[in-house]
Amino acid sequence: MDRSEKIARIRELVPILNKAAEAYYAKDTELMSNLEYDKLYDELAALERETGMVLAGSPTVKVGYEAVDFLPKERHATPMLSLGKTKSREELRDWLQGHKGVLSWKLDGLTIVLTYQDGRLEKAVTRGNGEVGEVITANAKTFLNLPMNISFPGRLVLRGEAVISYSDFEKINAQIPEEGEKYKNPRNLCSGSVRQLSSEITARRNVQFYAFHLVEAVLGEEQQDFQNSRLAQFRFLSEQGFAVVEHMPVEEDTILSAIEDFERRIEKYDIPSDGLVLTYDDIAYGESLGRTAKFPRHSIAFKWADELVETTLLDVEWSPSRTGLINPVAVFEPVELEGTTVSRASVHNVSVVRALRLGIGDRVTVYKANMIIPQIAENLTGSDTLEIPKTCPVCGGETKIRQTGEAQALYCLNEKCPAKEIKGFTLFVSRDAMNIDGLSEATLEKLIDKGFIKEYADLFHLERYRDAIEEMEGFGEKSCQKLLDSIENARNTTLPRVIYSLGIANIGLANAKLLCRYFDYDLDKLCGASAEELSAIEGIGEVIAGTYVEYMKDPENREKLNRLMGELHVEKPQGGGEKQDLAGKTFVVTGSLNHYASRNELKEEIEARGGKVAGSVTGKTECLINNDVTSSSSKNKKAKELGVAILSEDEFLEKYLQ
Repeated sequence: MDRSEKIARIRELVPILNKAAEAYYAKDTELMSNLEYDKLYDELAALERETGMVLAGSPTVKVGYEAVDFLPKERHATPMLSLGKTKSREELRDWLQGHKGVLSWKLDGLTIVLTYQDGRLEKAVTRGNGEVGEVITANAKTFLNLPMNISFPGRLVLRGEAVISYSDFEKINAQIPEEGEKYKNPRNLCSGSVRQLSSEITARRNVQFYAFHLVEAVLGEEQQDFQNSRLAQFRFLSEQGFAVVEHMPVEEDTILSAIEDFERRIEKYDIPSDGLVLTYDDIAYGESLGRTAKFPRHSIAFKWADELVETTLLDVEWSPSRTGLINPVAVFEPVELEGTTVSRASVHNVSVVRALRLGIGDRVTVYKANMIIPQIAENLTGSDTLEIPKTCPVCGGETKIRQTGEAQALYCLNEKCPAKEIKGFTLFVSRDAMNIDGLSEATLEKLIDKGFIKEYADLFHLERYRDAIEEMEGFGEKSCQKLLDSIENARNTTLPRVIYSLGIANIGLANAKLLCRYFDYDLDKLCGASAEELSAIEGIGEVIAGTYVEYMKDPENREKLNRLMGELHVEKPQGGGEKQDLAGKTFVVTGSLNHYASRNELKEEIEARGGKVAGSVTGKTECLINNDVTSSSSKNKKAKELGVAILSEDEFLEKYLQ
């Protein structure tokens, strides 16, 4: 490859890697595997060294993601740089150059900077793009193991990783009935959880915090003395009550065995980790080495060299879900990976299938991402002969490939597909719908197969099958009674839960609440609403209105709904619509709130009193609600241009909600 070809390849790689990084860090989605990203990144870095050319937007000189607009932003006092990395154990050993080091887990979550003043948590800010982060103080206060008060009376600034354990990740995913809506990995779930507007949502996710770096500890005007030792800093943080990342002292003659010790434990380690970090224990020496444009020289990251094993692709199974999404799963000849036998790996969607150029019988290499999740790394054959099913594997109905965001996915078009019915029942009994405990998808499938339930109303008559249920695997007299009691309790519910539980496309719980509130909790009005009427509701739109009306116009759906309502005792909210003092007024809410758990909560109160909440400022906006009234955000600028009042939350409450 001559110089011009190398430069052309650089120009090709930069946008590919930036797009993948933006999806991963800012949108919590994945366009490629970590293995593929690292491979392309290393190729780009090598080409830049060879040519001496580095584009301004290259990921080798950019750090992290750009802070999103919905949280307040703050510039870090000192830039937060990425770490240089290696996959060579010998290179890691040689990096020490005779100095003592500290080896620790490299946790795979979201980096947070904490500031304590006079022993109290003052501020929490995400890493963001390394220069500017997002203020998430209220959310940080819900982290499971984070101390709100510490004994150190001065100013303490530290960095650490917010993470969600694998066990909590699996529990959260188990509560999501729709396969296509489950989170891909703990890192994505944690990133979305920490950067919520509502700290209530963060609290439900069991986020943990592990400290890995002390930035400063100042008492009066004096920096605290840690005997020039990172280990001493770790001990100090531990003494203050922080969970610190697991670490151990190492030297050149002990580091290889220390790496092996970490490696032996990675399979059962419950906290997501994508490698190790090696830091010089001698603080002054490490700092004296300075930094490159992107990396500090006092630390280096070690990434596990993925164990690649070659095998043969035997099949690709296509699994339909409640919404009709059909998920591809690769089945290959069993192989040993990281100490376990593996024979299956998710291929995610049609785009990934095509990118891998799969075909039955192809030779593929597989690995475990972060030594945990099986993935296909490369297709060595690349036959590209795999046919995308034209019919659903469950019902035989027609399928169609649809563009969903950045990727293409396969869908079953048959609304009566049994797979959709099972998934539909799973949604129906879920916590936010009818909240019936004891009915897993596997149990529902058995009840459907036995003919005990054919529609939602049948669930409320399972008492007649008590004896048969008690004989089912996993059941007995007590568990059966517990299930029947849960079903009986579910009879008392609300109309938004009922509407959501029907599984109408695009009608989540928030939209169900919006519709019920708009039609004053009148089921007849809800069932008879026209598409035009629904489209006029703020936040609904033509697409949602169309799918909703289509569902309600189906005579069979209406009959099933009527039979279901005959089994329920639906509570109507007290006082709904009595006070409509905000009727005809439109508000815009932005930024974080102090008196409400989320912007949705404030939105609900405004709408309950007749007002509307829009997403953008116009000349018809009554006022913009923003606690940062002096910010230079786009909404503030627009409000000033149009002469729209900008009120803090307190000012809004005093003026409109007294």
